Amino acid sequence: MIAPAGKEVDKTVDVDLIFKIAAIGIIVAVLNQLLIRSGREEQAMMTTLAGLIVVLMMLIQEINALFQAVKSIFQL
Repeated sequence: MIAPAGKEVDKTVDVDLIFKIAAIGIIVAVLNQLLIRSGREEQAMMTTLAGLIVVLMMLIQEINALFQAVKSIFQL
């Protein structure tokens, strides 16, 4: 990553974000399978959608940080 002069880039955030997304995916997959096996397909679908929304919200925050960094680099 390119860092502005005098600032260091924190790469641990990227790894933490990947682990958080993976953990959410595993939890949602397990809940989905449990709910489907118990005959609650509607709740399984809602659980999957909720997990997707949570991950998308996390990604939106990171994309916003990316755009802010681009703005500050190019002084827009």
